[in-house]
Amino acid sequence: MDYDVKNHDFENPDPWTALALDDSTFIRQNVKEALLRNNASKSRQFLLPVIRPLARLSIVLFQVVRLVLPRALASSNALHATIVWGMRNFVNPEANYLILRHFNIGTQILRFIGDNIDGLKVQGHPLEPQKIEDLRDNVFVQHDLNIYNFITQVGAHLQKTGQDVEHIPLEKLDFSAIEDVDSKIAEMPDRWHNILDLQSAIEFYTPMFAALLTDDDFWRASNSLQLDETIAVYVTKMFDKEIALAMVNNRHPMVPLSTMEAGFRLMLHGLDAENLYGFICDMKEKQEALKKAKPAPKKKAPAKKAAGKTTKKKKSAAG
Repeated sequence: MDYDVKNHDFENPDPWTALALDDSTFIRQNVKEALLRNNASKSRQFLLPVIRPLARLSIVLFQVVRLVLPRALASSNALHATIVWGMRNFVNPEANYLILRHFNIGTQILRFIGDNIDGLKVQGHPLEPQKIEDLRDNVFVQHDLNIYNFITQVGAHLQKTGQDVEHIPLEKLDFSAIEDVDSKIAEMPDRWHNILDLQSAIEFYTPMFAALLTDDDFWRASNSLQLDETIAVYVTKMFDKEIALAMVNNRHPMVPLSTMEAGFRLMLHGLDAENLYGFICDMKEKQEALKKAKPAPKKKAPAKKAAGKTTKKKKSAAG
């Protein structure tokens, strides 16, 4: 973004402007600006402080109910229908865009890792929603299943073959899984009542997961947020660059965190995914630059026949 420092207020700097100008992360600029506009919204300022404590209390109450009735009234269809209805009618356009984008980049990250592990064939369920209605097809639950299933398959393959995720030279990495996301995402609804920011929407929806999923499904969904570190370790080993791991905020699920904080950790999960995806995109751009800078091999000139003098033998007088 363009910013004229001459107009900067040194006595009252805008925190969101500072973060928008900061280039220490790998998040794409348009994504960063969409997130920061959500952070600076009136919705987040005034609604989030009310929604968050009520949401966390609701999670506790629903989990108490689940101790007695672990599967009663559980319905993934009802969960997804409720989320789709809320996103279409109340969530702001940029927040909806970030949610849809998240599933697309998650699919690309897993596919990229799978493409670069020797001999690995991953059985998966790619998620590439382009409009809000596409989320109705069990996308939120399937997203969590995809991560667990992917890590399980990678772990089983590495143990069976006795190998590890290895460093691959940049020019040999397969980036075919990484492609443009934004052009595929449809325009989001933008009416007067689409005002809810991303973080408030996530805090509001999280108790619905506790209410409308089985106890096992909700625990799995909550703990899956900490698998960001595992995915980042794979990427770090492939590129031999620890910066990919340093950007992770959710910690390893071997020490699971409370489900009460699932909404906040879901925000961190989205941030981790965008950082990791941005890092991979940067590396793809560097690979493309290397290919362009590499001179084409020179064609060998056809070998010329040595120019020698031909001498004719004189015939002898006797011949």
